[in-house]
Amino acid sequence: MSMKGSYLFGLILSLLCSVHTFVSTDLGDFMYLIKSIKSPFYQVIFTRNGKRTTISTKTSFKSEALKFLNEFEKKLLKEEIKPQIDLQTFGDEYSDLIHTTKSKKYSLGVRLSFKKLREFTGNLPLNKIDFRLVEKFVSLTFQRSESGAAFYYRTLKAAFSKAETWEYIERNPFLKVKLPKLKTNLPSYLTESEFNFLLGFIREPLLKDFYTVLFYTGLRAGELCNLQLTNIDLSQRLMKISNTETFSTKSKKERLIPMNEAVFQIFKNRLPQVHRLNRKLYIFYRIAQDIPLTVDYVSKKFKSSIRKAGMSENLHLHSLRHSFCSNLVNANVSLYIVQQLAGHSSTKTTEIYSHTNTGSLQTAVNLLGNNNLSINKIG
Repeated sequence: MSMKGSYLFGLILSLLCSVHTFVSTDLGDFMYLIKSIKSPFYQVIFTRNGKRTTISTKTSFKSEALKFLNEFEKKLLKEEIKPQIDLQTFGDEYSDLIHTTKSKKYSLGVRLSFKKLREFTGNLPLNKIDFRLVEKFVSLTFQRSESGAAFYYRTLKAAFSKAETWEYIERNPFLKVKLPKLKTNLPSYLTESEFNFLLGFIREPLLKDFYTVLFYTGLRAGELCNLQLTNIDLSQRLMKISNTETFSTKSKKERLIPMNEAVFQIFKNRLPQVHRLNRKLYIFYRIAQDIPLTVDYVSKKFKSSIRKAGMSENLHLHSLRHSFCSNLVNANVSLYIVQQLAGHSSTKTTEIYSHTNTGSLQTAVNLLGNNNLSINKIG
């Protein structure tokens, strides 16, 4: 609306109702504080980008209405000067931020999450992504992949919380969205006898040793691939899982893992008597000792061995970590100890293995018979 048109509009308002205040804002638009016979409350009528809007002050007192008008003008001005950022730009900025604090795998997952959201919404300004849009995105992705939707939801929720902190948005739209309940599947794992059976289908000594260490330590594959000679202390029978310039643990925390006899013998045989401490020499390697095995290589080889052995397709390389935790729980090791050995950041992660201890469940049920309890005696 032009300046002449705005003044003309104000004149018409003065004829129809009581115009108490006329304000030319810093935004180049106009505001009117009026009180008409249609409402007991003062109303603010304002123009912005040529569009006229009315909003109630929710008060019939002029002093309070004027205070509302002043605060409302400041709010509009703040919104006008607030930096506008689109989804692509924010995604790149956020990804650059977490690159130094999160694992490479997680960082790649965050970029994928932003890509999926952009494919659904388009490259919208960040403040245009509201609760309804987010809810539709989560619902659609959940129908395609429950685990994928859960990951997108968690990573984007964290990202938009940072956007709120940076004042790109007023509030995080993901906070109002509830993720549909996920199906819970018990982790697939191998008993010791099943693992020994599997080893019979693995020819390469390197891979036999690698998988055996995973089975008896619960290390993540990436942690073992990046384990160096300097991380091994045979005298104390300990290995140190540490962060380096090229690798970081999932939790970013270092931990000490004790060796059982099988793992100790593997490291004893694989460690050279003399080595240069100033070089990155890995325990497990194929081409050269300063080039580690890759997770992709050992994963594919493991899956191939599972199929040769005719074992469940649900078993994969990470199942060796599940096996370590599950077998400890089945041996009645406390969840706290299992959590420390596995390097879980939350006890909730460790608690999923409590469901594998069916022996304890059976023992609990058997207590009913041993105590001669009967249904008739209950209640």
